[in-house]
Amino acid sequence: MESRNPAFRKMGEQAGREYTPSPQQLQDMYNQPAYAPPVPGVRTMTVDDVVVKSFLSLGTLALTGAAAWVLNLGMGVALVSALIGLGIGLYLSFSGKASAALTLTYAAFYGVAVGTISHMFNDFYNGIVFQAVIGTALAFGAMLAVYSLRIIRVTPKFTKFVLAAGLAMIGLMLVNLVAGMFNDTGIGIRENGALGIVFSVVAILVGCFFLMLDFDMVEKGVQAGLPEKYSWACAFALTSTLVWIYLEVLRLLAILNSSD
Repeated sequence: MESRNPAFRKMGEQAGREYTPSPQQLQDMYNQPAYAPPVPGVRTMTVDDVVVKSFLSLGTLALTGAAAWVLNLGMGVALVSALIGLGIGLYLSFSGKASAALTLTYAAFYGVAVGTISHMFNDFYNGIVFQAVIGTALAFGAMLAVYSLRIIRVTPKFTKFVLAAGLAMIGLMLVNLVAGMFNDTGIGIRENGALGIVFSVVAILVGCFFLMLDFDMVEKGVQAGLPEKYSWACAFALTSTLVWIYLEVLRLLAILNSSD
């Protein structure tokens, strides 16, 4: 079955280039049931593989985040770490490659950025980081339930909508960054007040919808019998989405606390 997730389709193409079956293997595949392993002798991805890799990725992020929190490295280090992590993330996203080393490196650098930013927010609003972690966990659990129960189905139309919304959000943040060079508030989407609250809520919803695409990516990857190493690509997708949601929840809580 063809995945509706563009990233997954790119992984499938990459897998096909790396594992080209012989004519006899093609005949064996034809005689096997649907979703059989595409190449005999190659272990295929399972949900457990994705869970383990995701825990390793998130664990790496948590460890480097905790170290950055304790050392309080400063926003300069956080910015450099975020830029390095962003570069690795963009490479993994657009190349469709699955790499344990790059996924864990991405998690490590982003952990430094997230830990430093979290320390800064917690200095202003004590306890806000714990609230943001709980909020992110609740968002993950809720979207997993929604996906599992098929309350919202990941259709091609839904996928296009989510991708367009994500690009629009990134575009607005870039416009805000450029506008901020000429005034103190940019276009206002990152400031305290109603507009800032609305933007953060929408950003959190978009992040939750991306979780749906990630779950679909995992399910279709298992069904299609992708090689086990592609569970790292799923772990990267889940980690990056959860980081997005956590930072947006953290910002929303900060705005709400500042208005008290």
